[in-house]
Amino acid sequence: MHALIVVAHHEPRSLTHSVATQIAEGLTRANPANTREIADLYAEGFQPVFGAADFAVHHREARPPADVLAQQARIDRADALVLVFPVYWWSMPALLKGWIDRVFSNGWAFDFAGDLKHVKKLQRLRVHLVGLAGADERAYERHGYGPAMKAQIEHGIFDYSGATVVSSTLMVESEVRDPQEHLQTARHIGAQMFT
Repeated sequence: MHALIVVAHHEPRSLTHSVATQIAEGLTRANPANTREIADLYAEGFQPVFGAADFAVHHREARPPADVLAQQARIDRADALVLVFPVYWWSMPALLKGWIDRVFSNGWAFDFAGDLKHVKKLQRLRVHLVGLAGADERAYERHGYGPAMKAQIEHGIFDYSGATVVSSTLMVESEVRDPQEHLQTARHIGAQMFT
């Protein structure tokens, strides 16, 4: 089995990157035959701005640009997609949202031609979400982030395209809690990914 782990954080020494690495380690420790690829969107210089070329793709007037096709090919090779990201303003970073905006395009992730017929095209894809949050659990409960994440990300993006969100983990107090707790959780996520 193959996992694509997408990480969106500018600092390679960040806890976000360490969590992504530990997910990968847990995956291969659970079964050495499992393979993984870590896509570091910052290091790769992915352009997240949804521009005129992307609008043309959405309206079926053009093929996706080469950078989008390369990302789609990565996902096509994967049995599981893992998104690892810091929570910014109760959501994902703009880089990751822009990656989704551009890569999960009409004709590839879903088919919608404007006649209200909608076809979900990523039904084979299993998704794991891992957000690293600075606030504590009470703050997230008080502000309703759990239901918001389900509505915006799980339902609004992945259910719309047919992918199954297998797990959604919010690692709270990431700036004050012992990082080993989060790294252990990350290894467990990797180890359980294909069981």
